[in-house]
Amino acid sequence: MPSRFLWRVVFNAVGLWVVTEYLVPGISVASTEALLIAALVLGVVNAIVRPIVLILSLPLNILTLGLLTFVINGLMLSITAALVPGFYITTFWTAVWGAILLTVISYVLNALLVERD
Repeated sequence: MPSRFLWRVVFNAVGLWVVTEYLVPGISVASTEALLIAALVLGVVNAIVRPIVLILSLPLNILTLGLLTFVINGLMLSITAALVPGFYITTFWTAVWGAILLTVISYVLNALLVERD
């Protein structure tokens, strides 16, 4: 049985595909290979970089009542776009909007996996 990390990468890939193809015109991907690599890199960035950034920004995040988390998620998506050739984001706010939608899609898919277990 595949690990949870592998499922999350698959869910990120599906979410990225939906976001790039149907929901956010400012995010594009050149190929299926770039999409899969972006999903893998996003999983690694979310597992390693995001917790560090969240801890360092905790006081400001509390002041903004958690709204800074949306900006941090957009930053993680922007970092992914900077690292993966063939994955493009036009503006930072496009990345924030895409990250919000990607979070919703991944949450729904992850809920389906938990329900199945």
